[in-house]
Amino acid sequence: MHKFDTKVQHLKYKVLREVARLAWSDQLLENVLDIPKMIVPGKTPTMRCCVYKERAILGERVKLAMGGNKENSNIIEVIETACDECPMGGYEVTNACRGCLAHRCEDACNFGAISFDADHVAHIDKSKCRECGACAKVCPYTAIISRKRPCENACKIKAIHMNESKAAAIDNDKCISCGACVYQCPFGAIMDKSYMLDVIDFIRKSEQNKKYKVYAVVAPSISSQFNYAKLGQVVTGLKHLGFHTVVEAALGADMVADAESRELVEKGFLTSSCCPGFVSYIEKNHPDLVPLISHNLSPMAAIGKYLKEHEQGCKVVFIGPCTAKKAEVQKETVKPYVDVAMTFEELQALFDSKDIDITTLPESVLDNASYFGRIFARVGGLADAVAQALKEHNETDFELKAVSCDGIVQCKAALIKKSKNLSDFNFIEGMACIGGCIGGAGCLTHGEKNKAEVDKYGSEALEKTISDAISVLK
Repeated sequence: MHKFDTKVQHLKYKVLREVARLAWSDQLLENVLDIPKMIVPGKTPTMRCCVYKERAILGERVKLAMGGNKENSNIIEVIETACDECPMGGYEVTNACRGCLAHRCEDACNFGAISFDADHVAHIDKSKCRECGACAKVCPYTAIISRKRPCENACKIKAIHMNESKAAAIDNDKCISCGACVYQCPFGAIMDKSYMLDVIDFIRKSEQNKKYKVYAVVAPSISSQFNYAKLGQVVTGLKHLGFHTVVEAALGADMVADAESRELVEKGFLTSSCCPGFVSYIEKNHPDLVPLISHNLSPMAAIGKYLKEHEQGCKVVFIGPCTAKKAEVQKETVKPYVDVAMTFEELQALFDSKDIDITTLPESVLDNASYFGRIFARVGGLADAVAQALKEHNETDFELKAVSCDGIVQCKAALIKKSKNLSDFNFIEGMACIGGCIGGAGCLTHGEKNKAEVDKYGSEALEKTISDAISVLK
């Protein structure tokens, strides 16, 4: 059994597991209201003030496990009833204030939000404060600090604010669906929608009528997950779930590296198209740079396209660490090639919903891709793969000047430099999550050791070049 990073993650998994368990046997709709009681039986709450509130919140989690609010296009949603324990945040005066006579904080505030009591201790009027931070910068005792909610701290693109009910609210016009807020919320009040019911439906129908096959396309970061079992056992487990074949998304990565390197030479400058969070950020914040995004599909969509073209009527399910992939699947350019995207968290729930203990299974082989396709899972892997593809194409006259961005903050900086012509790089590898895909919100585990696992997985690839890997596709 996998040990989850946090109790919140474990709770989310339990809801997904119970929803899936009932769905396999066609008992979900008639028993959906009983799921909260299954998870929190009796009258003793496990995390909240009372069992009734806990079950009400679990009911909202069940809805998200079943697809969430269909009218909300964002795959990230807030459970307002669960978002009530965090302080509102903002700038506060701590007990480090010495009641000094200089009152630099008052002079720095342009909004009249600073006042003093009889002991000269500063106080901030929240109704006047504009959160500019000028007072904190000039305080000689650093007595004024900013207390932001974890979700606000996690969201580096400022897509989260507090609504009138003092609950977190997401600005869909800014959100890139990276899921950073999902992983960081200590109350699990922000969740990604699950479409695993569609996966279950695909598998059940394929088993009943044999009219189509269901393919599982697994992200290369799977090598750093399910660390309680062997990767080959995970592959066998997927087949036990009902998937016809398991294919590496890393093969799609090989295809993309090959095509993207050619496009780079032709155009002279590119930003990568692999990370949907990064692409979404460009589209929403740098529309002038959209023409510079690689016109190639992401590895997920590229291999999905290949499967759809060679297996009529098949269903393609992507399994990875990324919540933003769920949003990418909804794009008109991707929708024809990938039917559903799900996370490693959801895969663990599916295994357990059918009582599949993958540690008892024999190993299956997964050998579609090259070393370079597999290392796409970590920051710098894509740039390394493009460099390799240029070498294989004998592009000796083209000098690759790549910048690999580790997280959306670095992505923002690189894009600003490009927009203002302050750089000489010609390729931006953008990864919205810290560490790359191995830091995705849908991971079972998060940690530095995941990078080593990815590199090890890459070194085990039978195909040593990109050209060898994609030669089987021609």
